[in-house]
Amino acid sequence: MAVKETLELVFNNQLGREIVLKVKDPKQGLTTEQITGAMDNIIALNVFNSSGGDLVSKKDVRWVSATITDMWDPV
Repeated sequence: MAVKETLELVFNNQLGREIVLKVKDPKQGLTTEQITGAMDNIIALNVFNSSGGDLVSKKDVRWVSATITDMWDPV
């Protein structure tokens, strides 16, 4: 059994569509202020393109933790 963690940074683009950036195995101990500050920088620097235009606002931050149980291991 393994635990996988992902940090999801959720933005709105110019058309109001949700854009999710997923970061695998994020650094433990990050604060909300650090994460939202990084999101502000991503928006300000216009780092990513989307089909609906620039990222214009923060919508959500999610820390996703999934437990994975391998049910079958082919030999």
